[in-house]
Amino acid sequence: MKYFLIAGEASGDLHGSHLIEAIARCDSEAQFRFLGGDLMQRAAGVAPIIHYRDMAYMGFVEVAKHLPTILGFMRTARQAIDQWRPDHVVLIDYPSFNLKIARHAHERGIAVHYFISPKVWVWKQWRVKDIKRSVDHMYCILPFEPEWYARHDYRATYVGNPTVQEIGQAIQSMPTREQFCAEHGLDPSRPIIALVPGSRVKEIRDNLPSMLQAARRHDHCQLAIAAAPNIELALYAGMAQDVPLVTDGTWPLVRHARVALVTSGTATLEAAMLGTPQVACYRMTGKKWLYDFYRRLLKGKYVTLPNLIADQPIIPELLMHLCTADSIDGHLATLLADTPQRQAQLDGYRRMAARLGTANCADTAAQLLTNTQPI
Repeated sequence: MKYFLIAGEASGDLHGSHLIEAIARCDSEAQFRFLGGDLMQRAAGVAPIIHYRDMAYMGFVEVAKHLPTILGFMRTARQAIDQWRPDHVVLIDYPSFNLKIARHAHERGIAVHYFISPKVWVWKQWRVKDIKRSVDHMYCILPFEPEWYARHDYRATYVGNPTVQEIGQAIQSMPTREQFCAEHGLDPSRPIIALVPGSRVKEIRDNLPSMLQAARRHDHCQLAIAAAPNIELALYAGMAQDVPLVTDGTWPLVRHARVALVTSGTATLEAAMLGTPQVACYRMTGKKWLYDFYRRLLKGKYVTLPNLIADQPIIPELLMHLCTADSIDGHLATLLADTPQRQAQLDGYRRMAARLGTANCADTAAQLLTNTQPI
């Protein structure tokens, strides 16, 4: 059968590559076309129709500024679906783009599968109407999502969380702390503060300066920045020439760090699975009125994935005007030492992991997907 996948960012490319491999194990005659990245290309053996790095726009202003380009990408995706006529369209997160493609594919009688649900339970809940109308099968990676969908008269399936397997496999082959430090010019005798400022230019510009200001207050520690794969290194050098950059090694960096300062997103879950205490940062803007505006729109008590999964405040969430060098350091200083707060965060990680379970996410989703008859 023919499978058409769409991933619009780096994490989707990673999860999509594992799903492609799992589909190929279930369907020996599988053919693939996709919008995605290098990892999906390696798994599928064909180049992406559009690379995700050209699609990674965020925020109203940035999207509005590039709207003609985004509409062009959408037109290209629709044309590719119409010309190739896949049996299954598989959408990976990226809801603003993918829900429009879902409607297009559904209207043409193509089975639509959504792998990694949009976070409609916390943001833009009205999108559940679009999902019910256009998505035939929803595969969730957070254990509380099927229950939420059930309250909206829609059936979704929890297939496990991809980060569980990805982190577990990565840990098995990671270099030791001594090897990692030697490779990146770090001192193995000094604690490391890992700075993980995000995978988009705006996130990095908004969050890295405050992270640096807080971390530099701790002279006994050394700093290292996790460089995102699709970002020019000159961006980091312009803000932190004296801080080592770690490319293609975010997980080992976080694993061997004493504490990580992490821009809110999937990276907070990754840090939790790696067992490293963290402070979640998301500055975006320092305006209190905008924080109040977003807080009224957001549903639920928490924003970060570890807290959402555990339904408890495991890690500190510093959002917008609350994310300052002083507030970051207030938590960082506590987590660097052997304190009850540090131990409480590690205990919370274990509770979170128990809720996630151990199911192989890609394999479970692929089995469900390939056993579904095309419409």
